[in-house]
Amino acid sequence: MAKTLPPAFYDRPTLTVARELIGARLVRVLNETRLVGVILEAEAYIGETDLGCHAKAGLTPRTRIMFGPPGHAYVYFTYGNHWMLNAVTEKEGFPAAVLIRAIQPVEGIKVITRRRKGRDTFGPGKLTQALGISGEDNGKDLATRTGGLWIEEGIGVPNSSVTVGPRVGLNNVPEPWKSKPWRFLARIQI
Repeated sequence: MAKTLPPAFYDRPTLTVARELIGARLVRVLNETRLVGVILEAEAYIGETDLGCHAKAGLTPRTRIMFGPPGHAYVYFTYGNHWMLNAVTEKEGFPAAVLIRAIQPVEGIKVITRRRKGRDTFGPGKLTQALGISGEDNGKDLATRTGGLWIEEGIGVPNSSVTVGPRVGLNNVPEPWKSKPWRFLARIQI
């Protein structure tokens, strides 16, 4: 059984964590079934000065988890119908997180396929639907297995197989934040 990524993994610069999450395994236990996907895409959101980050609003009930200890899930609802999963990074008190944008299912594929009605898991709302992640998972410790949601060691993905570019969906965010190359995408099939 693979080791969960420890709190120290997340207690580092957010860009480092975002890049190193590529190839890690996102694990969800749902109705006693392990649903696992290799993380293929992730985006960094760093601090109150990042105008693409929720933390730009400061400490609010919504962003409270981002200001907490690293390695916890920050799950929020957006666009009126999608849950988004983030891993909180950096030191407690500094709001930063990595949005998990896409996975390649590797375990529990029948359940994942049924939950997605045969569609892919390449999108942050799609992967949360596939794995049954919701607001009830907000604040869960991703470094332990006790909450039924964690991230564990996976495969190494070489830099030559990772594209770096601007984050997605920040249409109303001003420059330079709109174009920051803080998105990491694996260009390989697992």
